[in-house]
Amino acid sequence: MMSKNLNLSILASFLGLWITSFLNDKFQIPVGFLLIFSFGVLHGANDLVILTKLNASKETISFQKLILSYIIVVLISAFMFVILPWLALLLFILVSGYHFGEQHWQDLEDLSQKWLKSLFQFNYGIFILLLLFVFHTKEVQQIIFSIINTEVQFINIVTLLEVFGFILILFFMFYIYKSKAFSKKAVEELLYLLVFAVLFKVGSLIWGFALYFIFWHSIPSLSNQIKFLYGNYSFNNFKLYFKSAFVYWLISLLGIIILYLIFKNETIFDALFFSFLAAITFPHAFVILKMFKNKQ
Repeated sequence: MMSKNLNLSILASFLGLWITSFLNDKFQIPVGFLLIFSFGVLHGANDLVILTKLNASKETISFQKLILSYIIVVLISAFMFVILPWLALLLFILVSGYHFGEQHWQDLEDLSQKWLKSLFQFNYGIFILLLLFVFHTKEVQQIIFSIINTEVQFINIVTLLEVFGFILILFFMFYIYKSKAFSKKAVEELLYLLVFAVLFKVGSLIWGFALYFIFWHSIPSLSNQIKFLYGNYSFNNFKLYFKSAFVYWLISLLGIIILYLIFKNETIFDALFFSFLAAITFPHAFVILKMFKNKQ
């Protein structure tokens, strides 16, 4: 199943590059948001079902308490963007980076201690985000300003990319030394990074993020979640997943639509949109972390 996901991701990436030549930024942005609102939001809509299964063997928390706890985490995350927006944004980037790296490298062999593996996953995810940011620095700075109301031109994204890139090379060298299997995979992974760089450079910020987020993160994550919940991936099991996630997915979409209708002509919409994403990302990343630990 993993190879099928990779084949789909590669095909979708090149299709996205081809579409980019026909769509200017004005059209890339709404199509990118459409992708994010579909599979992107859907892949995090079954967190409570996953938590319920994780909790089933322990039977320590009722489903009602799980829902309440989840809502509280979402509300606290959203509230942080009001009282400490710079800290909330920083945590959002750090958590998202680890979450992306964890998903991409969740099948990594146990070639090192768990904390070192986690550090590698974190470094990889942050490198991906910085790779996206470096091609759209002005847009990123504008979004950050709309969230924290402070100029961040002092942050040198290129330097950060070089630092995390250097550390990533050291990790690759270490794992290549530890495993022949990884050495074969390393060349493939470096080619993927080249594909990401091209995707991020030729498209808009939202388009590049959407293509990576959907085809390299959300769909592979959906596959992992379905296998965890139902034992294997199949179209019938996908329908079961969609059915159980539909209400939560619809609520999330309605929340985003309401924000858009109220603030679509305001510069604050960018801040509210990313704050909303962060609020649902924090608990989702925790749930997936628990799911992968349970699998191990």
